[in-house]
Amino acid sequence: MTRGQSNNQWSGGIAAHPAPQKFRVQKSVGKVLASIFWDQDGILLTDYLPHGQTINAEYYSSLLVQLKDILKEKRRGKVTKGVLFLHNAPAHRALATQK
Repeated sequence: MTRGQSNNQWSGGIAAHPAPQKFRVQKSVGKVLASIFWDQDGILLTDYLPHGQTINAEYYSSLLVQLKDILKEKRRGKVTKGVLFLHNAPAHRALATQK
């Protein structure tokens, strides 16, 4: 390639190639946040955050209550020494969540 030529499109040589097609960009539907809880036996709970809402201590605490009920139902007899969680976001470390 010579100086000043674009490297986005190659023209010349043995066979000339048509210019690459340009596609219309469509606006995405938006972001979706999913909270997924699992253990060694599989997924226990999947929750999708409602549009326009953020995860705070109150919302996350309600998820933990749901998870507690699901653990009692699906893993009856398996949880004898407690459950270990990895919490890393501020809503997960809030005092309300820890209680």
